[in-house]
Amino acid sequence: MTHIVKSILVSAAAAAALALPASAAEMKLMTGPQGGVWVPLGGQLKDMWEKAVPGLSVQALPGAGIANMRGIEEGKTEIGFGNSISTVDALAGNAPFNKPHNSICNVATLYPQYYQLVTPTAAGIKSVKDLKGKSITTQPRGNTGELITAQLLKVNGLSYSDVKVSFVSYTDSVTQMQDGHAVAFGLGTAIPAGSIMDLASARDITLMDLSGSIEGMKKLNPGYTLVTVPKGTYPKQDQDVKVIGYATHIAVSCKLPADQVYAMTKTMAANVPSMAAVYKGIAGLTPKAMAEDIGVPFHPGAAKFYAENSITVKTR
Repeated sequence: MTHIVKSILVSAAAAAALALPASAAEMKLMTGPQGGVWVPLGGQLKDMWEKAVPGLSVQALPGAGIANMRGIEEGKTEIGFGNSISTVDALAGNAPFNKPHNSICNVATLYPQYYQLVTPTAAGIKSVKDLKGKSITTQPRGNTGELITAQLLKVNGLSYSDVKVSFVSYTDSVTQMQDGHAVAFGLGTAIPAGSIMDLASARDITLMDLSGSIEGMKKLNPGYTLVTVPKGTYPKQDQDVKVIGYATHIAVSCKLPADQVYAMTKTMAANVPSMAAVYKGIAGLTPKAMAEDIGVPFHPGAAKFYAENSITVKTR
C-alpha cells in the first residue's frame, strides 16, 4: 500500500469519526445516596435519554449534591443531580468548595427539596437548641443534607462539637433512631421521605418546625427558602410544618455538545408523567418551571429548547 493511499485512508477514517452524531456517546450520571429519590429518578432519566438520543449510553452512579458538582468540575462525570444552594456555592468557590467551579451548566430545575429534622416524639425535643449534648445523625460529608445540618446548628449557636453526630446513610440513621442511639435525624430530600416513613412505622415521630431558623440560614446562603410539608405527609402529622427548602436541578458539563443537551432537555419536558411516576412532586412540571433562574447559567443546548418555548435564560 502506497504512502498516498495510506494517507487517504487515514484521512477518510478521521472524517468518518468526525461525522458521527454528537449524540453518540457514553456518559456518566451521578445521582444520590441509596434511599433517596435521585437513584430511581436517575434510572428513569437514563432510560429516557438512551431511547431519545441515538447511540447514547448512560451509566448511573451513586452520588450526592456537593460531590456531583465536584465530579462535573473534575471531569469524573458529565451529568449530575444538584441542589441549588450548593451548586451556587460551587460556582462562587464558597465552602465546602475550594475554588470556583467553571465547568457546571444548568439544564433544568425539577422540584423543591425539603431539609427535614425528625425526632422521636417521646424525646421531647422542642427546638434545635435542645439538641446540645445529644446524639444526632445526618448524611456523610459531601452531601448537601450534611452541610445544611451543620449550618442549622450554627445559626442556633451550636456546632458539631456540641452534639454527638454520626455521618451515615439514611438506612443507618433510621436504625440508630429506632434503637434509641440518636434523638434527631436531619436529611435533605423530597417528601414524603422513604426513610422517615420507615422510621414512622416503628415509633411516633415529630417533624420539627424550622421557621425560626430561616433568616439565619438566608444570611449563610440567599438560596434558602421556607417550604411547607403539608399535614398528613407522615403518619400522625396533624398540621403543616415549615422546613428549610431549596431546589433540585440537573446540571451537566458545559463541554457537552449543544445538540446532545438540547435533546436531553426536550426529552425531559416530553416525559414529565414518566418522571412523576417516580416522584409525584414532578407532576405538572412545565418548561417555564424547568427554566427557573436558580443562579446557575444554562447550557446553550438547554437554552435552545427554552427559546423554542419563548423562554429566555442566562447562559455562560
